[in-house]
Amino acid sequence: MIQDSSFYVRRLCFDEDYCPSDNTRLTTNFANLARGDSRQENLRNVLRMIDNRFNDLAHWDNPNGDRYSVEIEIVSVEMDIDSTDKGDRFPLIEILNTTIVDKKDNKRIAGVAGNNFSSYVRDYDFSVLLLKYNENKKEFVVPADYGALHGNLFKCAVNSSAYKKNFGKRPVICLSVSSNKTYSRTGNKHPVLGAEYQQNEFSLTDQYFKKMGMQVRYFMPTGGVAPLAFYFFGDLLSDYSALELIGTISTMESFQKIYRPEIYNANSAASDCYQPSLKHQDYSVTRIVYDREERNRLAVAQGKYTEQGLIKPYREILEAWSANYAA
Repeated sequence: MIQDSSFYVRRLCFDEDYCPSDNTRLTTNFANLARGDSRQENLRNVLRMIDNRFNDLAHWDNPNGDRYSVEIEIVSVEMDIDSTDKGDRFPLIEILNTTIVDKKDNKRIAGVAGNNFSSYVRDYDFSVLLLKYNENKKEFVVPADYGALHGNLFKCAVNSSAYKKNFGKRPVICLSVSSNKTYSRTGNKHPVLGAEYQQNEFSLTDQYFKKMGMQVRYFMPTGGVAPLAFYFFGDLLSDYSALELIGTISTMESFQKIYRPEIYNANSAASDCYQPSLKHQDYSVTRIVYDREERNRLAVAQGKYTEQGLIKPYREILEAWSANYAA
């Protein structure tokens, strides 16, 4: 049965020498960049993008724009569902953790864990379960308990002793806004996060993260061209320092420029009323190689892997545990 001791945290440096491990989700954005002939150049360029964006936002007492650099770790949270500790653990989630290096004061500052979010169970939910559920339906329908198991597993992992031992604050996940929703700029502007937007209705991803216990707000940082979706516990604006938030923005905005250049590397900024589109043509491409089609194919394959390795053999245990956890 799943309990506090079922969770384990592994940390791996993400730098220009990074190679994905055998049990890393290959649909993970950072893993996708680290394969092929251009792998080292890809990694070097994205790390440079992150540092440049960080210094752009952290411009005070930084006259040359080179005071800070960002170090990134890949954090894997694994689960031993049998509690046998045989080393046969399921890779539950992967997130990124940032550390800010202040070269002027010669010190290291803890950033925020979260940033990117990767999950095998989410692959199963979106790429297997949802497709099967809608096979013979005329209109798209979402099951009533959709995302409940994943949400409870995530909350249990974040509240576990293993997670708390490694990180002092709960994660902030930063993702792209939905391409089928409309966002309106409000009068609220944060000094770091930038102009706030509100959506006309929650997306399926927003609803999914709500099952994980997380709220969402949308901000377009100064110098950005589209709002980002920030998923968080507690109070996003007061629980995290300016440098912590800049670490998240610089990391995830750089990744999004590579993955969704139609939105985040567009040649004009989002208007007051904004609907993102992956069909937008007025954008610039980075020098970083990224195979979006391969990523989509792998999501299905890895969803099926989760179905065979976790959902089917442990369905009754997982459903009973999730119902009890929710209660």
